[in-house]
Amino acid sequence: MTIRYTTMADMATLLDISNEAKGIMRRDGNMEQWAGDYPSAEVFANDIRHGVSYVMEHDGIIVATFAAIPGPDPTYATIYNGKWIDANRPYLVIHRIASRAESHGVMNEMLNFCFTMTDNIRIDTHRDNHIMQHLLKKHGFEYCGIIYLANGDERLAYQKIIKKT
Repeated sequence: MTIRYTTMADMATLLDISNEAKGIMRRDGNMEQWAGDYPSAEVFANDIRHGVSYVMEHDGIIVATFAAIPGPDPTYATIYNGKWIDANRPYLVIHRIASRAESHGVMNEMLNFCFTMTDNIRIDTHRDNHIMQHLLKKHGFEYCGIIYLANGDERLAYQKIIKKT
């Protein structure tokens, strides 16, 4: 698999993949995360304009998307019922992870890529997103506590720090 910056020409594919990801979430009982048109074309366009949107291709076909955004993230400034592993060092936040149902190994490839940019990653997810929680634990992320999005929605917060060799 290869990872590259997203372009505006990829927009229809991003929307299609995010809709497919919503279907996966709904079938798994996650009925509220990514409600309505979120993530919208404007959200993706904003990520693309800021140079933080990526797509993952397999044999030239886009199979996944994510945003890797350098911190600080204002929603991570306060954490409840826990604490960050390290609250002071720079970090990268991964948002809007979505993949095709038939794609495998996306999380591993994405994390390997992101850990080339930093040794400290934070991710948050919805309480009902059991798939993402499983993947985060599988890949060594530690649950740190609860954060609240700008709109007040609760999210479970995770962090992983690696030692670079």
